[in-house]
Amino acid sequence: MQRQRAAWVTGLGIVSSLGEGQDAHWQALARSPVAAAKIDNSSHAPYAVHPLSAVDIDRLIPSRADRKQMGAWQRLGVHAAGLALDDAGVAGNEQILEYMDLVVAAGNGERDESFDARLLDQICALSTREAAATLNAALASGLRPTLYLGELSNLLAGNIQIVHKVTGSSRTLKGEELAGFSAIEDATRRIAAGQADIVLAGGALNAERNDLLLNYELADSLWAMPFAPVWERSRAGGGFVPGSAAAFLVIEASDHALKRGARAYARISATTSDRVLRAEAGDIAASLRRLGDRLPIGQADHVLGVLSGASGVEPATSEEYSFLKDWIGVPQQRASARAYGTLLGHSVEAHFPIGVALACLALDRNGFFEPFEDNALEVPCTVPPERILVTSVGHWRGEGLALIERVDSSARMA
Repeated sequence: MQRQRAAWVTGLGIVSSLGEGQDAHWQALARSPVAAAKIDNSSHAPYAVHPLSAVDIDRLIPSRADRKQMGAWQRLGVHAAGLALDDAGVAGNEQILEYMDLVVAAGNGERDESFDARLLDQICALSTREAAATLNAALASGLRPTLYLGELSNLLAGNIQIVHKVTGSSRTLKGEELAGFSAIEDATRRIAAGQADIVLAGGALNAERNDLLLNYELADSLWAMPFAPVWERSRAGGGFVPGSAAAFLVIEASDHALKRGARAYARISATTSDRVLRAEAGDIAASLRRLGDRLPIGQADHVLGVLSGASGVEPATSEEYSFLKDWIGVPQQRASARAYGTLLGHSVEAHFPIGVALACLALDRNGFFEPFEDNALEVPCTVPPERILVTSVGHWRGEGLALIERVDSSARMA
C-alpha cells in the first residue's frame, strides 16, 4: 500500500462577527482580555444573533449580475472562499484552479419571508384540510421559480466555481454541524488516498434570518434569555445563539504544497466521527470517548489545546463538557479548552470549519486563545500547544473529533 500523504492547510478565509481574516480574529481572541461578544438583541427579539461585522462581502464578487442572484449566505461563502484562495496564493492561477476540488457544507437557502408571512396569515383561520390545500396551491403558484432555484444549497458551490474559477469536482454536503465536519474530513481523506492534490472546503451561515430562527425555535434549540457563555447555558435549559460566519480552507497534499513553495499553517492529522441515536443520557459522552480512543494522541507529553464547537444546546453541551473534563483530567493530558461559540456564535454548517481555521491560526502563531469564560475547562494555557483537538457535537445529531498538528519547521516554507 502507498503511504498516506499528509494534508496541509495552506489557505484560510474566515469572516464572522469579529471581523475578516486572521489578524482580526487573532487580535480579538488571543489577547487579554478577549474581545466582548458582539450581540444583536433587538432585531430578532427575543432571540439574539451574532451579526456579521462591517465587512464588504461583495468585494471579491466583481460582477453585479452574480451578486444580484445570490442570497446573503452565498455571498458570504463566496467571499470567504476568495479569501482562502488568495491566502493560499492560488487565486487567479488557472493551472491549479482547473483541477482544484471543492467541498461545501450548506444548509437551506433563504426564503421569501413576505410570501411566507402572507401564507401563514391565510391558513391560520382554516381547517387542517383547507390549510393543506391552500398551502399546496400557494407553493405551486406563489413562489418565483428563479428565486427558489437561486437558493438551492448546491449553488453556493456553483457560485464559487463561477466567481473564482475553481473548476475541479464539486460536492455539497447537508446535515447541519456534521456536514461541516464531513466537508473537511472528505477533503483530508481524498488527499491522503491520492484522489486529490488540493481542495477548497468550508461552509457559510447567514444567521440574521427570521426563517432560520423559526426553524430552530420549532426544535427548541435557541437561547432566548440574556446572553450567557456557552458552558453556562445548561443551568437554564440550554440553547444556541446563531452567528453569521463563513470559513473556507485550502487543504493540500504536502508534496503538492512543497512543489509550489506554499506556506503551511498546520496539518490535519486525523478525523473521526459518529452519529449515535442519543436515546439515553450519556450516549453522546460515550460516543466522544470512543472517538477519542481512535485518535493518535497516546501518552505524548506535548501540550494539547482544545477548541470546542459546543453549541449550548442540551444535553449535547453538558455531555461534551463531561467528556472533556474527564479526558483532560488524565494526568498525561496537559490541555485547556475554549468554546469558541461563546464569542462567534453558533454557525451550524460553518462551525467546524471555523474551529479548524482557528486551530491552524493558533498553531501557526505559536500561541493559544485566552479563556472565554471562567470554568474548569477554560484554564490559561502557559505553553503553546503543539496539537489542537477540534470538537464538533451537533445540537441535534452527530459527533466528530479532529486532531490538528503543527507542521515541523523543517518542512514549512516561508
